[in-house]
Amino acid sequence: MAARYVSIWFRYLKTDWCSLDKPQLKEVPFVLRSPSHGRMVIVAANENARAKGIRIGDVLADARALVPGLEVLDDMPEVWDKLLRRLAEWCIRFTPVVAVDPPDGLLLDATGCAHLWGGEEKYIAAINRGLSNKGYDVRVGMAETPLVAWGVARYGVNPLVPAGENTNALLALPVEALRLEFEITDRLRRLGLHKVRQFISMPRTSLRRRFGAEFLRQLDLALGRESVPLEPVMPVEPYREQLPCLEPVLTVAGIEIALRELLDRLCTRLEKEQKGLRTAVFKGYRVDGKWMQVEISTSKATRNREHVFKLFALRFSSLEPGMGIELFILEAPKVEPYSAQQERMWDASGGLEDVRLAELIDRLANHVGATRIKRYLPDEHYWPERSIKLAQSLQEKPTTTWPSQKPRPLQLLDPPERIEVTAPIPDYPPMLFRYNGKLHHVARADGPERIEREWWIEKGRHRDYYCVEDDEGYRYWLFRLGHYDDEKASEWFMHGFFA
Repeated sequence: MAARYVSIWFRYLKTDWCSLDKPQLKEVPFVLRSPSHGRMVIVAANENARAKGIRIGDVLADARALVPGLEVLDDMPEVWDKLLRRLAEWCIRFTPVVAVDPPDGLLLDATGCAHLWGGEEKYIAAINRGLSNKGYDVRVGMAETPLVAWGVARYGVNPLVPAGENTNALLALPVEALRLEFEITDRLRRLGLHKVRQFISMPRTSLRRRFGAEFLRQLDLALGRESVPLEPVMPVEPYREQLPCLEPVLTVAGIEIALRELLDRLCTRLEKEQKGLRTAVFKGYRVDGKWMQVEISTSKATRNREHVFKLFALRFSSLEPGMGIELFILEAPKVEPYSAQQERMWDASGGLEDVRLAELIDRLANHVGATRIKRYLPDEHYWPERSIKLAQSLQEKPTTTWPSQKPRPLQLLDPPERIEVTAPIPDYPPMLFRYNGKLHHVARADGPERIEREWWIEKGRHRDYYCVEDDEGYRYWLFRLGHYDDEKASEWFMHGFFA
């Protein structure tokens, strides 16, 4: 497939933007001014002002003498970069690769995109129409190289250069289309070389000697012999599908149809590559220039269309189609290798393998939040609060087995909470203890179980643990810190609760 690039030239970028804020400026000549070497000079002029002979770089006093009543505003250099970037983000609806081309343009890598609009002519027309509706006067050029597209947009007659006609289109352009320094362009014109066709066949050694290496580099860029990658304003996801709409979509039913179509395309591609998605983002670009998105994540790689659709459907209530959505995009920023597995709830090692369980966790996570659902695995530590670790995924396998030789509480406190103990007896559980202001009478107890501190991690006293049951039938896991001391009160702690 031949490369296709689009250059968008905003002929009056700054003044168009000002006119959107103050519509009355559209009907009068006005300019933007900026200080330069002690004088006020014109840095932008609208179409009315240029029609009266005002040019960029003119001294403001001269322009006012030429056009009495000229409207003047101060330049806002901090605005224009942000404006171009915002326009570039809006143009992502036409291609994922959109780059800012200062001071007044954008460059789009449109390779493989035009067919979604019914052809290149309709594609260019859609770009023109969309930006014109936003209030900008633009010219668009399309060619096989960014530089020829740039030249066609500014100096060409036909905005569309057909595939295979890149060189012929370049030959008809003026020397300014090569984006050369003014000194080089001026030298070419003084030599009578006004069109590219007049020097393109000259020996390269002669051109290099007379005009420099940069001149040849620009020529090679135009002919496609060299290339410079575009720097998109947003990272391009490798797994991405888009669906333009003939008419703006306003209903949830229409959004669902678009999502199912995009899911089918994306999952078909993932199946061919033996991959599954872990995260997915569904975006909708609205007619008013705004866009919305919904993001979901899964606990394991999947390409189950219906499951992913249901995860997105949980978030549909947050979508606001406004005046209508004209473009849908589905991206999978994170994918992983996927292999079909036997569906089973538990395997011999205690790992979770059932696809249905993973899908249940996905639905719960997208309801209550992924951070609220956790899975724990045993860890090789003596100290109770270190003997478990948080699993990073549903597929992570335990490196050791859960301890079963001693009873352990269902809920563990980290850190343990201090309790008040009365009538302590050496090496015996307490008869009474107070926890959170409530006094508990111990009816039954078992212990002690001594757990030594891990001296290779930290120093400190051991713990003597007791499983106790109060007179109401509730069971607790208590411990005394260190040996019993009859000279001072022992320190007792609550560390967990049994079922």
